[in-house]
This record gives sequence, structure tokens and C-alpha cells, in this order.
Amino acid sequence: MYTSKKAYQYGTGRRKKSVASVRVYEGTGKITINGRDIDDYFGLETLKLIVRQPMALTETVGKFDLVIKVLGGGVSGQAGAIRHGLARALVKIDAEAYKATLKKAGLLTRDPRMKERKKYGLKGARRAPQFSKR
Repeated sequence: MYTSKKAYQYGTGRRKKSVASVRVYEGTGKITINGRDIDDYFGLETLKLIVRQPMALTETVGKFDLVIKVLGGGVSGQAGAIRHGLARALVKIDAEAYKATLKKAGLLTRDPRMKERKKYGLKGARRAPQFSKR
């Protein structure tokens, strides 16, 4: 963990039930999530690609170290939250260079899709009780 007084930019990302706080430091491209390396934290390669997507688009791979705290939701939601937070942090670093690229890719928009609430009289959000003829 970074405990030094190094300068960083910060971005908060959200997706489904997940919330990620992303700190972007000048560095060599090391990604730490909840105190663990990205390879230890995410097993699937697709999730690692999702996390690195904003850096790949802005061609900043290897220029910044990321220290991320993420909680809530599942692995897919957490990866999406990290991507959103990282995109926001990169815009804070250099808006004119990165904002247009990230906005065009749709990475600055909060994904509004959430779990639908359960309604009374039903077994789930839309699942009705089993119909019985007799």
C-alpha cells in the first residue's frame, strides 16, 4: 500500500452494487486492488482487460501506478466500477487529452442498470407464483 505523501489523482467508479475508489500515481504500470496484485484479484483475463481498457484507449499503459479499493457486488461489477473510476481519474489528470477519447468509448457514463426490486405478490422482480388449475 502507498502510505507516502506522493501526489495522486482520484476517481470514484460505480457499477451495479460495486463502488471503486481509484488512486492514480506516476509510476510503472503496477495495479493493486484491495492490497493484492490484479493477477491475484481477477482470475479471468476478460476482467483484467476491462480494468485496463481506459489506459489502453488513452495510450497510458505503463505510465501510472493504480491503487484501488473496491467493495460490494461481484467480480464483473467490480471490474466495471474500477474501469469507471479509472476513466474519471484520467480525465482529472489531463482533460483535453483524454476526455474526448474516453467519452466516445462510453467509459465516463455511469451504467444505470441495477437489480430490479422484488414486488409484493410475486416471487421475484417479475416471477409470478406458480399457476395451479386445480
